Amino acid sequence: MTPQTLFYIIVAIIIIDFIIDKVLDTLNAKHFDDAIPKELQDVYDKNEYEKSQRYKKERYRFGMITSTFSVLLMLAFLFFDGFAYVDSVAGSITENSILIALIFFGVILFASDLLTLPFSWYSTFVIEEKYGFNKTTKATFFLDKLKSWVLMAVVGGGILALIVWFYTITQEEFWWYTWILVTVFTLFVTMFYAKLIVPLFNKQTPLPEGSLRSKIENYAEKVGFKLNNIFVIDGSKRSTKANAYFSGFGSEKRITLYDTLINDLEEEEILSVLAHEVGHYKKKHVFANITASIITTGFTLWLLSLFVGNPLLSKALGVSEPNFHIGLIAFGILYSPISEVTGLIMNYLSRKFEYQADDFAKNTYNAEALISGLKKLSRTSLSNLTPHKAYVFMHYSHPTLLQRYKNLQG
Repeated sequence: MTPQTLFYIIVAIIIIDFIIDKVLDTLNAKHFDDAIPKELQDVYDKNEYEKSQRYKKERYRFGMITSTFSVLLMLAFLFFDGFAYVDSVAGSITENSILIALIFFGVILFASDLLTLPFSWYSTFVIEEKYGFNKTTKATFFLDKLKSWVLMAVVGGGILALIVWFYTITQEEFWWYTWILVTVFTLFVTMFYAKLIVPLFNKQTPLPEGSLRSKIENYAEKVGFKLNNIFVIDGSKRSTKANAYFSGFGSEKRITLYDTLINDLEEEEILSVLAHEVGHYKKKHVFANITASIITTGFTLWLLSLFVGNPLLSKALGVSEPNFHIGLIAFGILYSPISEVTGLIMNYLSRKFEYQADDFAKNTYNAEALISGLKKLSRTSLSNLTPHKAYVFMHYSHPTLLQRYKNLQG
């Protein structure tokens, strides 16, 4: 195979992936105006339903524009040897392979973020604002962006530097060391995410004493769930959309409730949502997800080790001398079809886990309260109640509201 042939394979993968994604988006959009299933008739009134239709259609059109811009930008970068140019700039600054890789990815990611910044701004301050979701101030928007850049530089840069160093001293065997590094990092973040990362962006406070906390503690004791950490996060700082999540494990496990969730739902509904989150823990879904992630990462790194040093990958992107970072870019694109398959498997498992967590909540607390809570959350977020089956199969990590309703009623 020639470098030119591989180049066109890379281009074909990008275009085919884009076309498939847009076909699915279009199929899904054609179902926006479907009649609401009788089981969900009480989710929206007439005005709310019309508002949800306008919101879905506007997000669809905006998604078409942003994704088209992104793919055209990527193709332009490929056809005009953008990767080779950035590589030459990095190489003119230093001869150290680790620093070259850091400069290369730093320039690529920072430039990409800057180019897409207007879209992010429009999404937040025009579309989300228009439909009453946005609570983000302009100061918070830019501060979030700055913090993300710093995190990317410090954490992402540190991990990348170690990976390039592993490759420099071990070549094809680097994947073992990288796998261990990524595994340790994944476990560390899972354990301490709420303590170390979340406070950089949000304020977390213990749920105050009162009726809700007492009910939560009584429920936790009833199902044998040792829980010392119940926190409220100021989600309303950025959006009116509500959520709740479980994080950590061992002594660091905690339940986090968005303040918007507490404001939007009744206590019984909040308890049922929390019972669902406890179900994820009791069913060992956290462990299963971490294990699947570690295995997938190991397989990906092993496959990367077989190809990353091949001169063909670098030459396909216009770089004559093979190097790790250019090989990584080419491999990442070529691997995307496999990544799609693993993503489908993970989404299938996630949907299965959601059913199991719902069943746990139904059997240990109250199915009707959970149904009521899910309906309210769908209404307040203007959710799509009639998604296309193919779109759900490809993209949804959760079952649809109708599927969850039927499961909870069964």
